[in-house]
Order: sequence, then C-alpha cells, then structure tokens
Amino acid sequence: MIDVVTLPAGGMKIGAMGGMNNPQSSTILEHALSVVEMARPLVETIQRKDRDLASQLRRAISSVVLNLAEGFGTAQGNSRLRFETARGSLNEAQAGIRVAVAWGYVSDASASPVVESMHCLGGRVYGLVRR
Repeated sequence: MIDVVTLPAGGMKIGAMGGMNNPQSSTILEHALSVVEMARPLVETIQRKDRDLASQLRRAISSVVLNLAEGFGTAQGNSRLRFETARGSLNEAQAGIRVAVAWGYVSDASASPVVESMHCLGGRVYGLVRR
C-alpha cells in the first residue's frame, strides 16, 4: 500500500509500507515521477498529431512508475520481473518519443531532456534488475 503525502510546495512524496520504505526506492520512484512530469507536455503535443502514439506513450511511461512501485513492494524473485517490465516499458517510451521526433511531431531539442532523463533512469533500473 502506498501513502501519498502532499508537501507544502504542492509536490508529492511517495512513502510506503513494506519494501518501498527505503531511500533507494523512494529516490528511484521520484525520478520516475519526474520523467512523467517532463514527458507530459511532449505527450500533449503528440496527442494533437497522433492520438494512438500519445496513448501508447502514456501507457508505457505510467507502466514504468507502476512496475517500479510494485517491484519495491514484492518478494525478491517477483520484484526482478517487475523491474524488467519497467525497463522494457522505459525502452518503449524512449522509442516512442524518438518516433515522434522522426515524424516531426516534436522537436529534437524539446525531446532531448526527457530522453536523457529516461536514459539515466534506465541505468538505475538496470541496476535493480542486476542485483
């Protein structure tokens, strides 16, 4: 079960019972949520040009956060599967944004910070899969 606490600045902090109560899980989840926030304007722009691609991006990006949260809250063997799924969804999201750039829906300059943050998150998720 995840507890969401609203911070004074209007931000949200993820807390939890069980396995998500450690600092590593909290920082990785915060990073994943920041990717969602960074990607939101891109997905909204893509939505105006290609509804299907925007929908797929929303599902893939959301899946990253949800699978990470599930992985931190489950037993060791099952957590690895959730982290692998999160990594796959992250790869899908990165590819989707690159497709949007290739189609000219968004500029490379606007997509680069999001893709770079996804790349950094991917390294962190890869570390979770390998432990």
